[in-house]
Amino acid sequence: MQQAVYDHYWEKGWVVVEGIFPSDEAEQIAQIALELSQAELKNADSRYVVDASTDGELAPRKIDRPFWKHAAFQTFILDPRLQQVIAALLDTQPLLATDQIFMKPPRFGSAKPYHQDNFYFQCQPADHVITAWIALDDVDVENGCLRYIDGTHRGPILPHEPVPGEPYNLVPPPDLVDLRKEALAPVRKGGVVFHHSQTLHTSHRNESDR
Repeated sequence: MQQAVYDHYWEKGWVVVEGIFPSDEAEQIAQIALELSQAELKNADSRYVVDASTDGELAPRKIDRPFWKHAAFQTFILDPRLQQVIAALLDTQPLLATDQIFMKPPRFGSAKPYHQDNFYFQCQPADHVITAWIALDDVDVENGCLRYIDGTHRGPILPHEPVPGEPYNLVPPPDLVDLRKEALAPVRKGGVVFHHSQTLHTSHRNESDR
């Protein structure tokens, strides 16, 4: 791993590493995820969160713990190419704590407001907790790339309160989020965005046709 990647992560609290997985491998995982999500949507007991499109159809928003739902996800997330980068960033061997797949269907894939992961995780030491956000599609501003507040990994865990009408979204008070330090993290399919457990981050809705 390049020193510049390590330095960026620890200075900013996040870093993009392109090309960890070839595009075709990421596409295979994306297709399995889509097939799984469609099967789950037919299940009345599905625990998936869904977004309603303008034509009244339902589309998947999230798959929780895909590691336990298909062997391909296990092989993918434990791949040595990913593990080596995480180990280099943390200076220790990583352990998988949890995993999710987020989906943003065209035009109505919803936003995720600013938050800190370790408000939810409550893991210590915080410097040993990292999120590896693997792009299963090309991600840019138009379809809702990640956005970070640089340097917030060096600060405290902020208080988080429910968004009115969205009790599942807990966010810090707006006056504690310094948008002057906001940085965008576009990434190509197969690349990975890594962020520290205390780095403030968000993603906007998908405004594209992709």
